[in-house]
Amino acid sequence: MSCQSIKKVAVIGGTHGNELTGVYLIKKFQKFPQLIERANFTTLTLLANPKAVEVGRRYIDTDLNRCFQPEDLQNPHLINYEQIRAKQIAQHLHQEKVDFIIDLHSSTAHMGVTIILNNDNSFLLHLAAYLSTVNPLVKILQYSQKQKPSYLRSLCELGLAIEVGPVPQGVLNGYLFLQTELVLCQILDYIQNNNQGIKQPIDNSFLIYKQVETIDYPRNEQGELKAMVAPQLKDYEPLYPNSPMFLGFDGQEISYQGNSICYPVFLAEAAYLEKQIAMCLTIQQQVTLSDNFGE
Repeated sequence: MSCQSIKKVAVIGGTHGNELTGVYLIKKFQKFPQLIERANFTTLTLLANPKAVEVGRRYIDTDLNRCFQPEDLQNPHLINYEQIRAKQIAQHLHQEKVDFIIDLHSSTAHMGVTIILNNDNSFLLHLAAYLSTVNPLVKILQYSQKQKPSYLRSLCELGLAIEVGPVPQGVLNGYLFLQTELVLCQILDYIQNNNQGIKQPIDNSFLIYKQVETIDYPRNEQGELKAMVAPQLKDYEPLYPNSPMFLGFDGQEISYQGNSICYPVFLAEAAYLEKQIAMCLTIQQQVTLSDNFGE
């Protein structure tokens, strides 16, 4: 068991204004705070991007969830709405001494119930193992640690995102709304029990998907799409070398040229088109934990 004690948790929604799962969960928790209150730590709620929520857009000026690089937070010349908002959020969470962040998101891709980790902190890995044990719907995705920490959840070491899908932008999906609330409460329960030193059921071996690269759509010289994601591809299902990856508008298949099996996620995510991302490629890794943290 961990001796690490969590004192203050921030539950954040509306980082993207058109992802209504997180927006309305925050509104629900603000109206019924007892749902996320626990005996031995404080839980805060935050609507991250209220102006974008108000107009029903992902962002006003720029993607808020790419504004949290430390150097950007210190740069006085970054003054558009989301850049200023990122500085306000960072200052607020620092002043509140938040030591655990849960950022709520939804995707147009078939992500199911995904927990996204930025790092391999031992506490987070044990939490991931617990969620994999008690919730059969949960998949664990870990972003490359080579990436600069630009996400809101990277404001503290113990940060994660709950990503659910498919949910169209600007739409509430009742089933995935409830699944998000369930896994959030499972996380809060885990933290409470860990603070009390209560042993929790964990399968010490669990599956994690580790991001290795992002792939853009094939494009012509003008930057227009030449192809779409191959219709047989599915999130978290294997993509084999030389199997179809894209389908051109001319009917020709474009094959995956990698040397080993990978598992695509965020397939054709609507919000990633502007980021020139058609999918993220991951590899499967079986993680086996030691009995003690920090080993």
